[in-house]
Amino acid sequence: MTAVTPYRPRVDAGRDGFAQLLRSEWTKFRTVRGWVVGLLLAGLLTVGVSLLYHGGCGSYVNGTQVAGCPAAPIGPGGEAVTDSFYFVHRPLAGDGTMTVRVTSLTGRYTANGGISQAGSPLAGYQPGLQPWAKAGIMIKASAAPGAAYAAMLVTGQQGTRLQYDYTGDVAALPGAVTASSPRWLRLVRAGDTVTGYDSADGTHWTKAGLVTLPGLPATAQVGLFATSPTYEVFSQSPGSGGGTGTATLATASFDRLASSWPAGRWTGTSVGAGDGTGPLGQNGLGVGPANPFYGSYRQSGDAFSVTGSGDIAPNVPDGPDGVGQSPTRAIATGTFFALLAMVIVGAVFVTAEYRRGLIAATLTATPRRGRVLAAKAAVLAAVMFVTGLIGTALALPLGEWRFRAGGYWIPPLSALATVRMVAGTAAVMAIASVLALAVGVIARRGVAAVSGVIVLIVLPFLFAVIPGLLPLGAEDWLLRLFPAAAFAVQQAFPAYHQVLTQYLPGNGYYPLSWWAGILVLCAWTAAALGAAACLLRRRDA
Repeated sequence: MTAVTPYRPRVDAGRDGFAQLLRSEWTKFRTVRGWVVGLLLAGLLTVGVSLLYHGGCGSYVNGTQVAGCPAAPIGPGGEAVTDSFYFVHRPLAGDGTMTVRVTSLTGRYTANGGISQAGSPLAGYQPGLQPWAKAGIMIKASAAPGAAYAAMLVTGQQGTRLQYDYTGDVAALPGAVTASSPRWLRLVRAGDTVTGYDSADGTHWTKAGLVTLPGLPATAQVGLFATSPTYEVFSQSPGSGGGTGTATLATASFDRLASSWPAGRWTGTSVGAGDGTGPLGQNGLGVGPANPFYGSYRQSGDAFSVTGSGDIAPNVPDGPDGVGQSPTRAIATGTFFALLAMVIVGAVFVTAEYRRGLIAATLTATPRRGRVLAAKAAVLAAVMFVTGLIGTALALPLGEWRFRAGGYWIPPLSALATVRMVAGTAAVMAIASVLALAVGVIARRGVAAVSGVIVLIVLPFLFAVIPGLLPLGAEDWLLRLFPAAAFAVQQAFPAYHQVLTQYLPGNGYYPLSWWAGILVLCAWTAAALGAAACLLRRRDA
């Protein structure tokens, strides 16, 4: 039997060059009406879905419901912060030292899902501390929310800490505070520099850390404070999930207060009271001493008892004490549907040639098949990136405008984070379309290729973001191992360990950093391209 060798014409593969091949593939793309329509549809979905939001936001201030959601104070670094606590302070000028002993930290909370208005406002509350309940000594630029500060503090379950400017957190002595195991705290100011110390016996001191507070005024507010974040109870069922939060209280006992500053009159201030961002005003009791969450203090010589509620931390929009709407939600839904359109176009960009029998002509004209695949991938990635970039750049501000029109407040997003979200989302769309192209070469059938990409990207993402479909923690692994990890590029704000909440994909948080998520998608795409190139060389067409 005589073997027949397929005819391969003698063609100078290098005659036209890669630039000519790119031009040829671009001509193919722009002359097929369905592909262009799919590209335009992807852009319209990115922008259009961001404009479909309709809703309103209401809040309570001084116990009265008002239109619109409150705005969080802005911290020294330009980020939105939570700043709600009870502060016993006095103005102190120049450099100096303050030392105090904390002999107890107790609290009250409820897990019944709401604040009781019948009888006592604290009916149903029981003894217990929120893990990040905190109390200690503080140097603060002013008593205004969002002002720069440094504090040495004890916590409910996180030991002693040095915290500063809302995002800074340094661990010090571990363990809880009791009468038999007190904690000594000290702050030392020298110009803009504040140094924190702690001690278990008041004799042997350990330096916790040194921080710089640029622009700290010559006369700052120095004193004692207490606060306790909202206690959240999380629930999850197939298709739904969420948390119910209630305000908590923390009471700290201080004594042996000593200061190098001259003695003066103490003032008690409920920082953040009445601005709608803390625990006040939500229970119909109004803002004032009659509301137990307003806070209070008692003094007897150098001994103090301070009670407070709220938090001093970064603002997490979906957190228990956070306010506002994350910018991620302005683009997440639109870009998800746009991505579906792009992967379909990416798959049929090559499978259409298989279906119509044109792939043989393409490979005959360019025998170096790897160059054909590279050219198709380059053209596809370029047009998808440009489309995604334009669409996302328009969708983000338009989506935020729609949220603001509904009364929502949008926390500020830095210019660098904005560029990362816009350009990164466009890059994800481009890379995902190239992945679809590679799967199309492998499958050689449009339906099979699109189905394969949906299994790789879409299904893991949906299983991760829809509550209750998977056991807690399983969605974390889906977004570490599958290409959907790249959606982390749309995470607007970090997940802070000092704010306890559910950092889930449905709330705009991902287990990997944005660059690591994109690397996961790139790894899958590179593997698919390698397999596609190998099969393209081994097959006849």
